[in-house]
Amino acid sequence: MKKVLIVLTSHDVLGNTGRKTGFWLEELAAPYYAFKDAGVQIVLASPLGGQPPLDPKSNEPQFQTEMTHRFEADAEATAQLANTVRLDSVNQADFDTVFYPGGHGPLWDLAEDRHSIALIESFVAADKPVALVCHAPGVLRHVKDSAGRPLVEGKKVTGFTNTEEEGVGLTDVVPFLVEDELKAKGGLYLKGEDWGSYVVSDGLLITGQNPASSAAAAVELLKRIA
Repeated sequence: MKKVLIVLTSHDVLGNTGRKTGFWLEELAAPYYAFKDAGVQIVLASPLGGQPPLDPKSNEPQFQTEMTHRFEADAEATAQLANTVRLDSVNQADFDTVFYPGGHGPLWDLAEDRHSIALIESFVAADKPVALVCHAPGVLRHVKDSAGRPLVEGKKVTGFTNTEEEGVGLTDVVPFLVEDELKAKGGLYLKGEDWGSYVVSDGLLITGQNPASSAAAAVELLKRIA
């Protein structure tokens, strides 16, 4: 049986706004069921382990989907989410691939987490595909290839656009803008329509632009490990 690691944020504070953040529910739920329905075993991890923080905004009615409802009604899935394993305890050798959902939280913790950085580098070194959606491509900012260059350098990538960040009013709150950071690291940044599904694949790297892209990114990843 194929095995996927899904890495979630443990960060729950939205800068200095006094508001909460975390992972975006659709970006976990849609890939979770893409993998589960394909018979892939799923392990959830986060830097601190245990229950990762859900971005409360992602559970508002306008952002709920068939898959978020399915997840919330799934006792097995919610129990698994409440007991994520600590990121520093996982080994790339135990998995076929890794998937990073977004939400704003990863920009603060996973982007700077040495265990996450080393983990992604080890997946790539082992010739295993890596997928990240929405804000999660920002987690690649310190990830290097085997030659010590930025992993995204010269690669086609996407992620949450500057205009999408502007649309949610957090341009001046986030520690960095995903689009700008990917470009700064030499990524060949591409984007589709704001809020539409858009996925880019280049070598072992699969990136999705926004929440609507999470299911398509998971499907692309499944093709790689079939």
